Amino acid sequence: MTIGVALPAGDTGSAANLVDELLGQTRQAAAAGLKSVWFSQLPLSQDAVTVAALAGREVPGIEVGTSVVPTYPRHPLLVASAAQTAAAATGGRFTLGIGLGAKSFLGPVYGTEYPPPVRHLREYLTVLRQVFAGEAVDFAGETVEAHVPGPSTVAGGNDVPVLVAAMGPQALAVTAELADGTLPYLAGPKALSERIVPVLAKAGTPKRIVAAVPAVVTDDPDAVRALAAEQMAFYGQIPSYRRILDAEGVDHPVELALIGDEKTVAQGIQRYFDAGATDVVLSQTGIRSAEERLRTWEALSPAGS
Repeated sequence: MTIGVALPAGDTGSAANLVDELLGQTRQAAAAGLKSVWFSQLPLSQDAVTVAALAGREVPGIEVGTSVVPTYPRHPLLVASAAQTAAAATGGRFTLGIGLGAKSFLGPVYGTEYPPPVRHLREYLTVLRQVFAGEAVDFAGETVEAHVPGPSTVAGGNDVPVLVAAMGPQALAVTAELADGTLPYLAGPKALSERIVPVLAKAGTPKRIVAAVPAVVTDDPDAVRALAAEQMAFYGQIPSYRRILDAEGVDHPVELALIGDEKTVAQGIQRYFDAGATDVVLSQTGIRSAEERLRTWEALSPAGS
């Protein structure tokens, strides 16, 4: 059971250089005793794989990953190449987290047709697995086509672990079959133990379950919760998140945010481990300030707990 953090954490708005800031925060996370750092990916923001590679290269020992790179509209061969490069740069400490994204958001952004999600995930993972296994790729699916005449790998970067931000039953079934685990966000302990863990357990081999959990240690929980409620509200309008929130029995996403003193937040995190998570990734820890972010990291890291 390990604890990591998601970056950006919410307090990088004033940074003169975002990459420098994220690398600095990675060093802070390692110094606090946290075991992993996971970088998000938006259409017009930092490139998550690149920053993860840089962070892992500069901060020895810490695991780095993406949470998550949307599969649409990135071709799996391009993502595989970037992921292998990051794995080689970090000495094998890189984990590729991918996700289907939301049709209502990504379709208008990129202006191309959004593919059938579960079919696309299966085909995408099939190609990634062939590349990471060092195999020749000759695949023609309905949403993905890839033809590489011979093994095409980055020396030192093959066999990259792949996690999927899967929470629905069909996507989880594909994940259990073709990936190394899942990266759920806003899947509370009840949804985790009842909807996610049982499906992955059917795979027959151990799967990693990295639960991303909003968490802030603070002396002013009411103010932080109000800010979190405002910033997290849109998740309740996205169908995939709405279903997992309903499975947990909560109305607003902020109900899953762990906000309070050290004991309150630590007890909340333990519930995720008890529900079957192998890892917990603390997200939005700097939603109000760098001071609260660092306090949260230091209090909740294995070294500080």
